[in-house]
Formats: sequence, structure tokens, C-alpha cells
Amino acid sequence: MTSGTDGATTPGSPGGSTAAGAGPRAADESTPSTLHDLEEAVHQLEHDAEHRPPPAGTPTNLVVAALVVALGAAALVGSLSLGAGSAGNPGSGTWPMVLSILIVVLGLGLAATARTTHDAERFSRSSLLVLAGLATMVVFVALIGTIGFEIPAALLAFVWLRFLGGEGWRTSVLTSLGLVVAFYLIFVAALSVPIPHLF
Repeated sequence: MTSGTDGATTPGSPGGSTAAGAGPRAADESTPSTLHDLEEAVHQLEHDAEHRPPPAGTPTNLVVAALVVALGAAALVGSLSLGAGSAGNPGSGTWPMVLSILIVVLGLGLAATARTTHDAERFSRSSLLVLAGLATMVVFVALIGTIGFEIPAALLAFVWLRFLGGEGWRTSVLTSLGLVVAFYLIFVAALSVPIPHLF
């Protein structure tokens, strides 16, 4: 005489099978989804590799390095005209001078590695965003000595965030104003750095 449970083992018993919807079956059901996600990731990588612009090459790398050095040198001349000051008594051009020197060093480093750099992309339409960013920097430098840093800095941050970075209008406005206020409180109010300012 057999019991009603003959032929069906209970979960947890030796050699027993699990109940419907338990571990192994759930794992089997999740496996196709995992494989599908992996295949999608591989296809996306292949798509990105196929549509990536061709490498820039050594001549283009050297041109970019020369432009970076020229930009740093021009900024250095402008910062020196503001007054570099000294370590104990920094002037208006102290921090711009430091950044300008770093830009020149960066450009020289790009020139030194121009032949061995293979991950740089050739100029394309997206490169216009970089040129637009440089153009706004030039306008910023031209205006800061005339009307102070507040308005040019706020406009620069807003343009970079909204039009170059694709951020929303509210985020761009609040962030740009917040950056200017923080910069003013730190360098003008707290450290008394003689930066051209309106207030």
C-alpha cells in the first residue's frame, strides 16, 4: 500500500526535487534574460566601434598640441598684465598665471606623445563644441578685466552647462549662479584676492 505522496518527493528531502517556481526553474527563466542583456551590450560595443571617427594621426595631434600651447601662452600674457603679485601677496593674475602655465605644460606633453597617441579622434562636427568652448573662454578673458568676473563667469558657466553639456535650464541657471557666489565668497570675501569684480 502506497501513500498519496508516492512518486512526489518533498523539497529539502535527499534526492528530492524542488517545488514549482523554486530555485532551478527560476534560474532557468532568468538565464535567457541575462544572455540577452549580454548580447545587447556586445552589439552596442560593436556599433560604437564601427561608428567611431577614425584616429586623428600624428599631424593632427601636433596641431592640437600647438593650439593648446598657444592658448596657454596667450592666457599667460593676459594674466601677467593683471599683475602676478607674489606668493605672500597674490595679485589678480596669480591664479590665471598658474592655470596658464599648466595649460602650456599640458600642450607640451601632448606634443611629446603625439606619435604614440592612438585614441584621439579626427576632427568632426562634434569638434565644433570644443571650439565653441574655447571661444567663450576668450570672451570671458576679454570681459573680466572690464566689467569684473561675476557676469562673465555666470554666462560662461551657463553656456557650458546648457548648450555644451545639455543640462536643463533650471539646473544651468542655478548652478552657474551658485558657482559665482561660491567663487566670490571664497576668493573675494574670505581671501581678499584682488580679482576684478563689480561688488
